[in-house]
Amino acid sequence: MRMTKTRTATLIAVAALTGLLAGCGRLLPDAAIPPPGPTASVVSGTGVIDRPIDAGTFGWLDRATASPQQCEAELRAARVTFAPTPDRVNGPTCGLTAAGVLGADYGTVARMAPSDVTMTCKLAAAVSVWRRQSVEPAAREILGSEVVQIDHMGVYACRGVRTDAGFTARASAHSRAAALDFSGVRLRDGRRITVAGDWAGDTPEARFLRRIRDEGCRVFGTVLSPDYNAVHADHLHLEAERGRLCR
Repeated sequence: MRMTKTRTATLIAVAALTGLLAGCGRLLPDAAIPPPGPTASVVSGTGVIDRPIDAGTFGWLDRATASPQQCEAELRAARVTFAPTPDRVNGPTCGLTAAGVLGADYGTVARMAPSDVTMTCKLAAAVSVWRRQSVEPAAREILGSEVVQIDHMGVYACRGVRTDAGFTARASAHSRAAALDFSGVRLRDGRRITVAGDWAGDTPEARFLRRIRDEGCRVFGTVLSPDYNAVHADHLHLEAERGRLCR
């Protein structure tokens, strides 16, 4: 069928407009193109949990756990057992987001007691770095024995921040399962080292506890010890959030 003059003119106009648009580049805003999804693959032995602690550890850890998928990939690559749990809200300031149950770390000997504790993935990754790169090496170097158990006083608790006078209205990181209260370790030779009994003085036990506190400050956002106040006389508060306080 012969093409009419009107149709021919229309096609020419469309072609010209197409060429003009091509020359101008993308006209749609970049927001219309979805961003790439999170990387969820980490080669075994190359993740943040296997890196020695240094001045950049907190930043590395923060970036490596920026998404739940990436955080879980870091744990898998380091052979740390972590079972994600559904998000839930338990109150106005209390609930779980991007959390799960931290189980055995098959890259180490030390086990958590109580075991199978619920915490955020960020906290699980931070605890794993601290356990492998600080607690275990420090015990071997200073105490001459291997850590077989890490004792703690819990993670998740729907409450406010503790003070010497009680609890404040401000929600604690524990209300988000983002903080662990570490109380001590048990060694293969049978010794038990506790914050409550061994912090003071210049004994090997005290030097061990102070070293893992100091190194913990490069791993966790907030670390509070007996040097902070009486509330922490028997434990180290280890918080995997972005606040920067170490004492």
